[in-house]
Amino acid sequence: MRQIPVDTSTATVMVAQSPQPKVKDRRTGERAMDAETGTALSTVDVMFAANGEVEILSVTVPETGISGDLMMGTPVALTGLIARPWENEFNGQKRHGIAFRAVAVTSIAAGASSSKAA
Repeated sequence: MRQIPVDTSTATVMVAQSPQPKVKDRRTGERAMDAETGTALSTVDVMFAANGEVEILSVTVPETGISGDLMMGTPVALTGLIARPWENEFNGQKRHGIAFRAVAVTSIAAGASSSKAA
């Protein structure tokens, strides 16, 4: 599947919702894991402002890539952000969208450099 790198160099990015565990199966509560590394995945909702537009993006990131205290309003850097188009069919209904994934979400608030390293 095609992966499109996202340039964040001119964007302002802030946490909209603190990291939450990514769930693979809502019925069982099974946690989503990275297929390559086996690391547990989380999602972080961020406000992404660029070119005069603001969007809320839900970004999937490995738990090991989350650093700093990520509370609502915390400015963050998104390392290795990619967009991946997806499409599926469920009960005869076609759905599509764009999934976002990052290698790391790091707080850039004052004092973040003294936070734990990923």
